[in-house]
Amino acid sequence: MRGYSSFQRASRAFNDYPHLPKLLVLFTVSGGGLATVCHTAFADAGQDDLKKKKVVVLGTGWAGTSFLKNLKDPSYSVQVVSPRNYFAFTPLLPSVTCGTIEARSIVEPIRNIIKKKNFDADFKEAECYRIDTVNKKVHCKTTQPSHLGGGIEEFTVDYDYLVIAMGARANTFNTPGVVENAHFLKEVEDAQRIRRTVLDCFERASLPSISEDERKRILHFVVVGGGPAGVEFAAELHDFVKEDLAKLYPALKQYVKITLLEAGDHILNMFDQRITAFAEEKFGRDGIVLKTGSMVVKVSDREISTKERSTGQTVTIPYGMCVWATGIGSRPVVMDFMKQIGQTNRRVLATDEWLRVEGCNEVYALGDCATINQRSVMEDIAIIFSKADKNNSGTLRMDDFKEVIQDICERYPQVDLYLKKKQLKNFNALLMNSEDHAEINIEKFKKLLAEVDSQMKNLPATAQVAAQQGSYLADCFNRVTVCEATPEGPLRFRGTGRHRFHPFRYRHLGQFAPLGGEQTAAQLPGDWVSIGHSTQWLWYSVYASKLVSWRTRVLVVSDWIRRSAFGRDSSRI
Repeated sequence: MRGYSSFQRASRAFNDYPHLPKLLVLFTVSGGGLATVCHTAFADAGQDDLKKKKVVVLGTGWAGTSFLKNLKDPSYSVQVVSPRNYFAFTPLLPSVTCGTIEARSIVEPIRNIIKKKNFDADFKEAECYRIDTVNKKVHCKTTQPSHLGGGIEEFTVDYDYLVIAMGARANTFNTPGVVENAHFLKEVEDAQRIRRTVLDCFERASLPSISEDERKRILHFVVVGGGPAGVEFAAELHDFVKEDLAKLYPALKQYVKITLLEAGDHILNMFDQRITAFAEEKFGRDGIVLKTGSMVVKVSDREISTKERSTGQTVTIPYGMCVWATGIGSRPVVMDFMKQIGQTNRRVLATDEWLRVEGCNEVYALGDCATINQRSVMEDIAIIFSKADKNNSGTLRMDDFKEVIQDICERYPQVDLYLKKKQLKNFNALLMNSEDHAEINIEKFKKLLAEVDSQMKNLPATAQVAAQQGSYLADCFNRVTVCEATPEGPLRFRGTGRHRFHPFRYRHLGQFAPLGGEQTAAQLPGDWVSIGHSTQWLWYSVYASKLVSWRTRVLVVSDWIRRSAFGRDSSRI
């Protein structure tokens, strides 16, 4: 009866003072009534939480962080899981390898981003090792050092929506010895390891007991891969040696050699030919040995074996440090997931144009771990024709296409690319190419669009693509309620109505290639190419603006100023 009396007093308190917060009233109540009313208060809060959709984000790279920063709808409860509790600005990793920028200047703790959100968000430093789409769970294990006690902890996280943004790992192409003997350049830890190894090579080569041949081997730095990462690292290393280490180790500068190996015909083959030619010419002037048509077949602890395409012979190259900066591959957990959902023959996860993993409606994949499987026009040609042919006459006039032209171009982006290639103003201009364009039947329609699918291209695995995908998906999540009521996407050619959202479209904003010596090459939209010292300042400005916080902007800019004033730090820390 005493507990019941306490409950009555608590109830009167709520009625007499409705303006007081519940928790304040609770602490004015004594006895068993406190526990009773307190339970009710927290039960109500729990029911509110249950209404929120649980979003689990795997990864804190470009895609995952962009999604997290742009997600604003408070109706979601977000759980971020990653073995790294920070976001790294990876385009500046080559600068970290030589001390131009300090490692901590390019990283932002993920909890700094989470604490600014206006919804429930939490972070778990752990590694996802299995995805269970049947029960909507991700299985995780901790990554903290074992000396903390307790061993590896395993746990599961439930989700309503899963965002896979785990990035990719370096691809060795099953080349023997790469994992054991080469350095990669994918993570901050990789850059720090390279920096220490470079200094180790110089310190060891300076010992009096080292022979001249051995000194040459130790100071031979080999970079595998002529893409942006490999080229920028080779340029950074050359500047580090020329501007800083040559002054500290004057007796060793004559032994230093930097070699860049590329299996193709040219370096930077994704850039304009003018940039490629300038880069190759500059590397030649700087003394960087460029070997194209050289495919690495084996890496030992002291030598690299390459197969020369021009002669077919195998050449052995002694080296002191090897940096593997070519190719990306899927992580083991992603490969296991692909087998689970029947995508065994693919290199990365396949998604639709809305970034949903094929076969999993509530699972999304972004960034380097996925690619958009664009639907071909010829696969849907009959359905497209029938959507336009509302009268079922079997033939179409120009006016019949008016209502579906925009939807066709939006649903199949290769159509726009084909029109630009053929220098056609619009879709109507393509139809006018028909011999008898007054009426077009299905066979003529197929003939007109037969070459359109040749313009289908996979998006590059770059930070720019991943960031745009994360921002796009967050915008879809923010507007899901509105778009459910009023869909804004193109027609569903294989169904009825419209898609809820516009499909993802990548907008290329340009790309940079720092070439050392305060010179950078830039290829910007509109086929605009700029090379030289002025472009270096543009590179500084763009990269500083793209950093995720004012904290990292200040740190990176101060590092650039420090390097200009005092040089790069050669301490082995």
